[in-house]
Amino acid sequence: ITDTKYGFIAGALRQTYIPNSIQRIRKTDIIDTFITHKLWGIPVFLFFMWFTFFVTFRLGAYPMGWIEQGVDALSATLYQHMQGGWLKDLFIQGILGGVGGVIVFLPNILLLYFFISLMEDTGYMARAVFIMDKAMHKIGLHGKSFIPLLMGFGCNVPAILSTRIIESRRDRMITMLINPFMSCSARLPVYILFISAFFVNYQATILFSIYATGILIAILSALLFSRTFFRKVDVPFVMELPPYRIPSSRTLIKHMWFRTEQYLRKIGGIILAASIIIWALGYFPRYSEGSLSYQNQLSTLSNQANEALRSGDIERFEQLGQEVQHTQVMMQYEQQKNSYIGQIGRFIQPMLAPLGFDWKMSVAILSGVAAKEIVVGTLGVLYQTEPENREATSVSLIR
Repeated sequence: ITDTKYGFIAGALRQTYIPNSIQRIRKTDIIDTFITHKLWGIPVFLFFMWFTFFVTFRLGAYPMGWIEQGVDALSATLYQHMQGGWLKDLFIQGILGGVGGVIVFLPNILLLYFFISLMEDTGYMARAVFIMDKAMHKIGLHGKSFIPLLMGFGCNVPAILSTRIIESRRDRMITMLINPFMSCSARLPVYILFISAFFVNYQATILFSIYATGILIAILSALLFSRTFFRKVDVPFVMELPPYRIPSSRTLIKHMWFRTEQYLRKIGGIILAASIIIWALGYFPRYSEGSLSYQNQLSTLSNQANEALRSGDIERFEQLGQEVQHTQVMMQYEQQKNSYIGQIGRFIQPMLAPLGFDWKMSVAILSGVAAKEIVVGTLGVLYQTEPENREATSVSLIR
């Protein structure tokens, strides 16, 4: 019946329809000759993506700095006006530290979603999907999967959130599963630490190889998932290339706020809860015999430093100041060792022993659940070095 209907329509058009000899060329078609060109399409797309990330992280660095200064000022205010104790540490290190760790990324999230909304409303997002669709199909994905994977190099959290633009549940699940293989910026301190510890030459090449290895594993994982767990292929998605339009500021702000609100509600809550849990596991039990001994040493050294300052012996004062810093690091190390997370690290250490990990590395891995960049700071404390002293930490790791 359907074939008969379309046959009748085709016959009627052939007898009555006279096409115009003058072909109208729209502005959209003129722009598409460059945007979707076989040779120029991909370079133009890569330039837009580079410009998006450049503006996001370069321009977003200023409000990020302001937010960090605000969080530090609030922490300093609470530190001065609250009485000492675990409740004070909970507010400053746990709650405020967790919330500050989430809010600090808000400018980057806003700018990133601004450019995504801009590309969607102008009609360029459909062209970008069209350009990358052929390459992504070779690994069993849709062209829309390329945008979240590219965003994963900035931050995996908004990248996984952006998979909502993928209509196919199969492609959306595969994209979310392979997105963590994209090395986000939070892993860079960890990469630099280990590259400095184990590689003397060709460090830039090693860093590039790490990123390339992650991309290769992501491609292999996508092929594996598409042929095993997600073998069923959905109905092919047909997308119409819309005409180019000038987006309204109201629509852009609405899209930005809607997605940013979801980020703050869901992701912010999870990160905050994880930060508090990690803080509590590393904070309790608070005191042991070793930490009390270090406290007595700190009290003695502080009294000696005050006497040296009153007597005008600056050299002795500076020497005692270094001893105080070293004793504080040792006390923090002792406290981490006897805390609940230290006990858990020593409990799981036999399971990680085949990898060459001791209990200190096991604790660092557990602390990295909340945020990957915490691993370096944890290693610095547990290996009795300052977190900023990367060279000393590297020597400790090698030993």
